[in-house]
Amino acid sequence: MSMSLAAAAATATTGHAQDRLKDAVDAAIAPVRTQYGVPGLIVGVTVNGKHAFYRYGVASRASGAPVRDDTLFEIGSLTKTFTATLACYAQGAGKLDFAAPASRYIGALRGSVFDRVSALNLGTHTSGLPLFEPDDVTNEAQLIAYYRRWQPAQPVGTQRVYSNLGIGLLGMVTAQSLGEPFHEAVQQRLLPAFGMTHTWLDVPAAHMPDYAQGYDAHDTPLRLHPGVLADEAYGMRTTAPDLVRYLDANMGLTALPEPWQRALACTHTGYYKAAAITQDLVWEQYPWPVTLATLQSGNGPDMLRKGMPATAITPPLPPQTDALINKTGSTNGFSTYTAFVPSQKIGVVILANKAYPIDARVRAGYAILTALAKEKP
Repeated sequence: MSMSLAAAAATATTGHAQDRLKDAVDAAIAPVRTQYGVPGLIVGVTVNGKHAFYRYGVASRASGAPVRDDTLFEIGSLTKTFTATLACYAQGAGKLDFAAPASRYIGALRGSVFDRVSALNLGTHTSGLPLFEPDDVTNEAQLIAYYRRWQPAQPVGTQRVYSNLGIGLLGMVTAQSLGEPFHEAVQQRLLPAFGMTHTWLDVPAAHMPDYAQGYDAHDTPLRLHPGVLADEAYGMRTTAPDLVRYLDANMGLTALPEPWQRALACTHTGYYKAAAITQDLVWEQYPWPVTLATLQSGNGPDMLRKGMPATAITPPLPPQTDALINKTGSTNGFSTYTAFVPSQKIGVVILANKAYPIDARVRAGYAILTALAKEKP
């Protein structure tokens, strides 16, 4: 059967749009690979639930194996968004109260400052806890002892201090509220609900050949050596297709059980304003459209390394559709950037097997997201 003229024109138009998008992705990624010597990288995009993937380079310099759709990357702090989602799931089930102190759920912390640090403070980086645990904290007993003696430098809820320790404790609180180990709750409850079949906190032996080799900024090969809070804060490994499905779910483009739909909406609620960002539960939000300069400021080194004054949003800001919601993720050998705009139904994932600056990731992601918005029907 011959194709009608209208259908042929539509196909040609779609083909031209795909070509333009590929050109835009290539142009955004080329300087990243050239300037920082990134061995391998994959970009995943979603537009109205339709996906495309763009692969560059190798998963390992030693083997020369190309990056594929099923290549596993470490995603660093993007892991925190899954912790927030699980916490919201527990909250929706009536098992976790965000206003309650952390010590309600972790009995060993009763009588400490965590009698006045809420689960919400932990999930919004407003507890005052620092980014990293001390080097001599290598097990849960040492971690609890650290939490018990820690004191905030500023009143709780007045500063945004980006913190693995805060999100890690939120994960511990969530696990206690659910009555099951955090690792099991993520692997057996959360990931199956989202159809993320190639995502792990511990990569199974059968999938180790898919695990990319990471490289630090000096090109030393390395992979993650998990610390005491890896599962909750930075230890997930996944693929671009799984992450694009995750963005679709966050934009309401995937049929999910109602408790998980509510949990995702909960993570998009704005609780604090800090400099350029609205701080949701882990996710960081900006009104759409947003300038590149604002996005780079919100993802800049000061937001990661320094405490910023935080102002509570009262009442909390309900989930916004005209917003750009983003999150970076880093390990010593891998770099991640994700961003999506619910009202436009567009999203981008950039995964790389080398440590390179956040500013460059944001610039590339913004260029790709802008191209998606232009090409959107």
